[in-house]
Amino acid sequence: MQRAACVDFVKQWIRPEEVRARDIIEVGSRDVNGSVRPHIESLSPRGYVGVDIVEGPRVDRLCDVQDLVSVFGAESFDVVVATELLEHVEDWRGAIGNLKTVMRPGGSIFVTTRSVGFPKHDWPGDHWRFSIGDMAQIFADFDIEVIQRDPFDIGVFLKAQKPQEWIPLSLAGYNLYRVV
Repeated sequence: MQRAACVDFVKQWIRPEEVRARDIIEVGSRDVNGSVRPHIESLSPRGYVGVDIVEGPRVDRLCDVQDLVSVFGAESFDVVVATELLEHVEDWRGAIGNLKTVMRPGGSIFVTTRSVGFPKHDWPGDHWRFSIGDMAQIFADFDIEVIQRDPFDIGVFLKAQKPQEWIPLSLAGYNLYRVV
């Protein structure tokens, strides 16, 4: 699910050379409040797959974020888009691990999510709130290009690149604010 500010963030920070003739995956792609897909597809990717846990507009394949690597394989995509997804995933560590692993080295990830103070919004659940500091820690094993507050609501936006020689960061001891 996306909102206009999330779509605008991706449109502002994605570069044509990151997309042209490359493979893109959007995780949590069901179009409820807008989509980055038309913009990204206008930049001529080699392929674009939208995955979600429920069928709907802009969903090409049903796939849980926890299954990305087992379904698509490690290092399968050049760009990963996950807007308004992470707060809804019970196992955020596993989700982030899969998002990072499914990316090719040098690839870009775009993440938007909610922060403390944003109201509970169950669909399909609502578990976590992320701060800028949390995202900086969680993506410390990536090269962060931009990390900022949502300009219109309580949330955080991130764009980062996977290093060529990526060493996965253990998030085992890292804790987030839990909504419930």
